[in-house]
Amino acid sequence: MDSVSHTTKQIRRTIGINGALSIVFGAMILAWPGISLYALTILFGAYALASGIVGLVNASRVKEGRGWTALSSVLGIGVGLAVLVWPSISALGLLYVIAAYAIAFGVIALGGAFWLPITGGDSVLLSLSGLVSVLFGLVMVVKPGDGALVLLALIAAFSLVKGITELVVAIGGARIVKHEFTTSTGATA
Repeated sequence: MDSVSHTTKQIRRTIGINGALSIVFGAMILAWPGISLYALTILFGAYALASGIVGLVNASRVKEGRGWTALSSVLGIGVGLAVLVWPSISALGLLYVIAAYAIAFGVIALGGAFWLPITGGDSVLLSLSGLVSVLFGLVMVVKPGDGALVLLALIAAFSLVKGITELVVAIGGARIVKHEFTTSTGATA
């Protein structure tokens, strides 16, 4: 296997695992609508830390895209540790931490869409994921007092959209479309 395809496979695996973590995080929030601030803080910290560790392990295995992966990983680990060390953070403080994490991740994802060895629809999906992250973070900063349930729903929706988008990128959006076209038309590649 050549270096580029190995790197692409590793990056897709990392994006996929992080997508799955995002989906689990979002689903847990939806399944636990009465979650306490303390529990949400621990849950978010564990999610960010796990996401960062997965990326850092991947960064040690690839050459191309290492900087992008390491940067997003260090962000996740730093935010995760900060939140876990400070579990008594206020609701507003946690909201701003999540917003800053989303904006920073979004900017990194937008850069990754251009610098990672992925192409076509996958780059577009990663760009879309980054854009959604930035917009989510900005909405949280601009409208921090919209109520706890609305913000929990927004955090859960963001996590689910981000996770699903990342899983599609990991699987390969072009491969999914090609498979569905082939399956529905009976055409061969």
